[in-house]
Amino acid sequence: MAQPANTFDTYDSVGIREDLSNIIYDVDPTATPFYTKCAKATASNTFFEWQTQNLRNSTADNQHIEGDNTTAQAVIPTVRLGAYTQIFKNAVVISDTDNAPAIDNAGRAREMSYQTLLIAKEQKLDIEASLFANKGNVAGSNVLARQTGGIDSWLITNVDFNSAGGGANPTGDGSDARTDGTQRAFTQDQFDEVMQETWVSGGKVNTCYLSAFQMNVALGFVGNNNQRSSVQAGDERVINSLAVYVTPWGTIEFVPSRENRSRDVFLIQDDMFSVHVLRPTKNVELAKTGDSTMRQVVTELGLCSKNEQASGAVFDLTTS
Repeated sequence: MAQPANTFDTYDSVGIREDLSNIIYDVDPTATPFYTKCAKATASNTFFEWQTQNLRNSTADNQHIEGDNTTAQAVIPTVRLGAYTQIFKNAVVISDTDNAPAIDNAGRAREMSYQTLLIAKEQKLDIEASLFANKGNVAGSNVLARQTGGIDSWLITNVDFNSAGGGANPTGDGSDARTDGTQRAFTQDQFDEVMQETWVSGGKVNTCYLSAFQMNVALGFVGNNNQRSSVQAGDERVINSLAVYVTPWGTIEFVPSRENRSRDVFLIQDDMFSVHVLRPTKNVELAKTGDSTMRQVVTELGLCSKNEQASGAVFDLTTS
């Protein structure tokens, strides 16, 4: 078939208005499971502190003679710990022309509002990545930014790492980063051992944070009580999921995380970590210096590890 002679069609027309959707499709990841689960507390200083307490070891020899004098046992003092708040700051500058009411931007009413929303989402991801980062607390100065220590800087009791490959624990008070060792494969034995150690220490871990790669490894763990693979009648869907892992030492939920290092697998008792907020997230306009407008989104907070013995981790894992 062919067009009749002199047919005028859309290929010839120069006056057709563009068809641009008013929906902007964004598939970038925005989930921050650890930051979201952490209880939020209020900080009143850039350095905030807390205390931990340990009981003495139990003994089976607590028997005494009738009428005997009583001797007091040695008191175990509390341990005083602290962390610093970290300033998270992002800004965007938009020309006043682009942000003018007369400009009709597809998918958003004002460019500034849209871009500010984006940097707020990005900052939340930065916070999640910072909480998972292998870094210690830094007091900061007028030439050095303050830094809050990540989870790695606290965990030393219930951890599995490659000591033979150069791996080493940090001090355990949040002051320094751990030393990474030669990477090795993630195994169920490593995971089960850390689960047992946390139970012996008194912890009640309930969430495992791990990367997509390590999640696929965990899907291969042996055990009828932790893995489900089935075909749903009617729609022929095959479901292979690892929702919870039931062990003698407790039940733990697996939560894939995009922001923690893939070489680290964390077994966390959620209520033993909190985020202390000195300045909640705020969107403020900065001083005008020309024919443009700048706004910043700022948050200041720090990570508190209430007692590291309640959680654990498997470190130095291969990631591919």
